[in-house]
Amino acid sequence: MHFTTLPHPAPMPADERDARLADPGFGTLFSDHMVTIDYDEDAGGWQDGVVGPRGPIALDPAAAVLHYAQEIFEGLKAYKQPGGGVALFRPEANAARFNASADRLAMPHLPEKLFIEAIRQLLAVDKDWFPTVEGGSLYLRPFMIATEAFLGVRPAKKYKFIVIASPAGNYFKSGAKAVSIWISDYTRAAPGGTGAAKCGGNYAASLVPTGQAFAKGHDQVLFLDAVERKWVEELGGMNLFFVFDDGRVITPPLTGTILPGITRNSLITLLREEGLNVSEEMYSIDQWRADAESGRLVEVMACGTAAVVTAVGKVAGPDGEFTIGAGGIGQTTAKLREKLVGIQTGTVSDTHGWVMKV
Repeated sequence: MHFTTLPHPAPMPADERDARLADPGFGTLFSDHMVTIDYDEDAGGWQDGVVGPRGPIALDPAAAVLHYAQEIFEGLKAYKQPGGGVALFRPEANAARFNASADRLAMPHLPEKLFIEAIRQLLAVDKDWFPTVEGGSLYLRPFMIATEAFLGVRPAKKYKFIVIASPAGNYFKSGAKAVSIWISDYTRAAPGGTGAAKCGGNYAASLVPTGQAFAKGHDQVLFLDAVERKWVEELGGMNLFFVFDDGRVITPPLTGTILPGITRNSLITLLREEGLNVSEEMYSIDQWRADAESGRLVEVMACGTAAVVTAVGKVAGPDGEFTIGAGGIGQTTAKLREKLVGIQTGTVSDTHGWVMKV
């Protein structure tokens, strides 16, 4: 695969860029460039890539993504390392999950090495876009859309893979150490659906309940299962862990209705290294309330690439609310966040081979 680099005709001035990097927020500031690779089934598959100026995408009004939602994406971060290097955290896992999502959306596989190389290419040209705020990183968004122009329900024959980058600070606007969540009456995914795929449709369906949570003063929305409406699944963009006073930790199982989080998988390993008994099992919202009120449940952790590891302090819904522990960040949550971030940023030894230097 060959990549052509096109110079940006008008990159953001360095002084303006540096001023914005001091407080980038999350998801609103973007670097100058993007990577694009086209796929054409009739032309032999994936074509050569282009590293060029970030800008609008030209699409035919009949492009399949606009009518049939053939779209998938990933989210991962690049981290500055001690000594000035840059590293990615488990990018091969993102590449594998990207292809798993492609399978569910009837889209072509992107070779995993090409997925990672595209990210390398973008980091090479936008290396000056790392935020200067403490804990900042460069959030990377690889995605694929169906671009073939046709009206008819079938898989498209043409696609576009793109990678963009966004300097990132704190995920939660409140900056709170422990978040508050709202139990939604809506469901995110049903058995046999696309819940395990990272596709836009899942997130579009979460916008109304997420908006309701925000309007009620909460940070995130909690989804229960679509069948019995009692089993805890995940938040709007994060997996959950429940820590008990006897050293047990449980997390909802991967039954096809929740996203198999890479941070989730990493935390299972790290928690077991701490001597905790981690199991994947179903956990009801009624049991959650009872365990919190009895004191057996001492911490709840939400995790994901954007938020890393975050404590859940309060849960609210139509039937009232309850608090986990003292409502703040617990010892296990704080320790696991520090360890995971340390591995990602190179200040804690990576004994698992999770960090890839670029």
